[in-house]
Amino acid sequence: MLWPLPVASRLLSAGLTTVLLLSGAPSVGPGADVRTAAFPHHLRPGGNDDDGGPHVRGGAAEGAKNLSAIDKELPAVQLPAERRPAATGVDLGQARAHWIDRDTVAWQAEPSARHFLAFSAKGDIAYAGGDLTGDLRLIRLVPGTLSDEQKRQWPHLASYAAFKVDPGDAGLVRRALRGQVVAVRRDTSGTLLTATGVQIPGVLDDLYAKAATAKLGPSGGRLALWAPTARRVDLALYGSGGRTVHAMRRDDETGVWSIQGPLAWLGREYTYLVTVYSPKAGKVVTNEVTDPYSLAVTTDGVRSRLVSLDSASLKPPGWDRLAKPGPVPQDRASIYELHVRDFSASDATVPASLRGTYAAFGGDSAGMRELRSLAADGLTHVHLLPVFDLATIPERRADRTEPACDFAALPADSERQQECVARTAVKDSFNWGYDPLHYTVPEGSYATDPDDRTREFRGMVAGLNRAGLRVVMDVVYNHTHSTDVLDPIVPGYYHRLLDDGSVATSTCCANTAPEHTMMGRLVVDSIVTWARQYKIDGFRFDLMGHHPKANLLAVRRALDSLTPARDGVDGRSIILYGEGWNFGEVAGDARFEQATQANLAGTGIGTFTDRLRDAVRGGGPFDEDPRVQGFGSGLAGAPNGSLANGTAEQQRARLADYGDLIRIGLTGNLADYVLPSGRKGSEVDYNGSPAGYTAAPGEAVTYVDAHDNETLFDALAYKLPQETPMADRVRMQALSLATAVLSQGTTFVHAGSERLRSKSLDRNSYDSGDWFNRLLWDCAQGNGFGSGLPPRADNEAKWPYARPLLADPALKPDCAAINAARARYGELLRIRASSPAFALGSLAEVRGRLTFPSSAEGVIAMHVGTGGLDPRWRSVTVVFNATPSEHTQAMPSLADREVSLHPVQAGSSDPIVRRSSFDPATGALTVPARTVAVFVET
Repeated sequence: MLWPLPVASRLLSAGLTTVLLLSGAPSVGPGADVRTAAFPHHLRPGGNDDDGGPHVRGGAAEGAKNLSAIDKELPAVQLPAERRPAATGVDLGQARAHWIDRDTVAWQAEPSARHFLAFSAKGDIAYAGGDLTGDLRLIRLVPGTLSDEQKRQWPHLASYAAFKVDPGDAGLVRRALRGQVVAVRRDTSGTLLTATGVQIPGVLDDLYAKAATAKLGPSGGRLALWAPTARRVDLALYGSGGRTVHAMRRDDETGVWSIQGPLAWLGREYTYLVTVYSPKAGKVVTNEVTDPYSLAVTTDGVRSRLVSLDSASLKPPGWDRLAKPGPVPQDRASIYELHVRDFSASDATVPASLRGTYAAFGGDSAGMRELRSLAADGLTHVHLLPVFDLATIPERRADRTEPACDFAALPADSERQQECVARTAVKDSFNWGYDPLHYTVPEGSYATDPDDRTREFRGMVAGLNRAGLRVVMDVVYNHTHSTDVLDPIVPGYYHRLLDDGSVATSTCCANTAPEHTMMGRLVVDSIVTWARQYKIDGFRFDLMGHHPKANLLAVRRALDSLTPARDGVDGRSIILYGEGWNFGEVAGDARFEQATQANLAGTGIGTFTDRLRDAVRGGGPFDEDPRVQGFGSGLAGAPNGSLANGTAEQQRARLADYGDLIRIGLTGNLADYVLPSGRKGSEVDYNGSPAGYTAAPGEAVTYVDAHDNETLFDALAYKLPQETPMADRVRMQALSLATAVLSQGTTFVHAGSERLRSKSLDRNSYDSGDWFNRLLWDCAQGNGFGSGLPPRADNEAKWPYARPLLADPALKPDCAAINAARARYGELLRIRASSPAFALGSLAEVRGRLTFPSSAEGVIAMHVGTGGLDPRWRSVTVVFNATPSEHTQAMPSLADREVSLHPVQAGSSDPIVRRSSFDPATGALTVPARTVAVFVET
């Protein structure tokens, strides 16, 4: 309906002030979602509420009487097109108005004008000839204000003007939301000034609040899909006879569509046919979609499949009786970050047909022997890079194309390796997997048969558990591969929209919006399924800072409620940690209180701490010159000559600052720990943020390398002087790892760093194929260094630094070097596990027991009193000597005490660490160059 001058003047005389233009939408309730809103007819005054499907609840819309009265009083009159001025504020492709609850629209619009919500069931509102066209109806809006609570819930909209739905039109809200909705502003003469689309997640969450507890997904013979804005939803069931379509019923209170079928449907493939208004398409469409709550899918995720995860056919032998390693508190956890394909793709001891698959974790390969050895040393968890259903790897081997090059025959600094990898990157077997397709289904490319993925995935978990290791999943709920994954079900709901209605992509892809009730619920439900049905022991959240803190706390509560008697798992033993980075459209709590490093203090949820990482490695991950040195890479006495390191005075100042960052890291990044300088951890600066931010040490995940950025070996290759002997590189690798292993809190290492793993200086190997991502268990094959120049896309700017290093044969470690590095890491794990000194557990214990005696430049000393805590030792003292010279650490408090080198190091295969000594007369500890030594007092 158009609003020409005669009509506008009569509306003004009746006191009408604000209207939103909506395109045919039926009723919507608290907690609803905007995925699929569509009507095959426009909502006519006095008309029926035919939404294309049977209803459990609902009926003719309230408020139709109001529209009918207006229509009778005000005939639809139009000005000739030539008399209507063009509106400059019309863009129906954007969505700048925000319908935040059933009563309120927030919009940066001038309240003195007249405002409406226009809606059309047909989805045909358009702009032509200076005005809106289409079969539309109106909801009146009147100026209002945002309450303090609304501003708290929607901080990024706090400065917006507020418009309230006229009480007389409240009955139209649910209908409006099931069609196209447009916010409209006109002047007092009725001239169109502005028209824009409307963002509706808030009003859906309000109207369909009861959906938060409704049963969703497949359960027995029942299927249920939340699609409150859909005009119609049908189940498409596939079988040997083709496709059959079954109408689903809509519950008007929850917006959930459901159907009850026979158990004979189990094993069948299915999709949903969702008829809905699509802002992207600009019309009502019918989308064929998979189930966001899928428990199984066909190859490449084309369709969902109905399964019972309790079926014996989906379980490996002994699954129901699986004995897991004992639970490990988060502050005692030692985590090994591993990619499923990396683990065995290059392992000749694994049958060729099983390489790169879940099944490789079930045998007695070189890789499994190494994992068992690491577990014996004290490793507690294996963290698997994404293993949920991914979008980018063809799941059947026959559909993949691998590089066809003789990589080993090419020069170590050649460009040809990366060129060859790039040619097949889209179709090969490798990707890190941060591209979610189905959140609660195992990835099929890691199965020998994609149709057997559930059983094989469980077999992998069982194999790791039997090796003595608990299993962590890397989960990526902050984005989807594209908007095509969830948006076709409830358009505009599952993804976070920017002010203009475009999808935020700060995470790399289409950001999800777990601040919306049903996206947040999907996260919780998915996590619980992985915990109960797959016996996962921990979850690492990718870009966790893009989640609300409340969402992570909801995950924690849901896990804590799981019991062995009822659920088969002890949810309280499941650990949670993630990337608490603070950036993008949500930065600074712009939209909600984020799950960032500082905000999670006191929750027990861990975050990666980049403070110690950067201090040990030197510089940051994005330095133009990668030769900026740190504590573990030569800043203490081994300058590499790069001007990026600054003057000698600047280097000394930076080394002192790095020392404090490392000390705070060794405490578990405690905000309230007081350093010898008198400063609290929270008062030490790290790039403008507090270095210390945790309330308990278990909230810090301490590391010096991970899958992101260069491996530790590669970082040291850039930063240590090129002439540094390999034996000294091994020592600096071990010393750097020691800062993480011997810290309070969770210790974390990237798989292979214990054996000098290199990715040939590749800083971002997410799609660099098997060649650059090789994890080599046979030391005779080397460590991966010198595999060619790293891929151009992310590394070309560093090629001038990389070429001379890759071409230097002295930088390729032999078996002696690799085995020495592995032995040193194992010793560190055994030392960590030997005493509660490295897992004090609380701020009070750390403050009361852990001190940092004064030490020289390039040396850090840490003393932990363990009286009454450790049955063997009264104290433990660690000296990190990063300098190229022997150092004597004064410890007068140890004079006349019985102190010795830790038994693990006293029996070390490293003759240099065995030279560490104690002088009982003075208490002094002597530590060789580039060595970490641990002393115990009996």
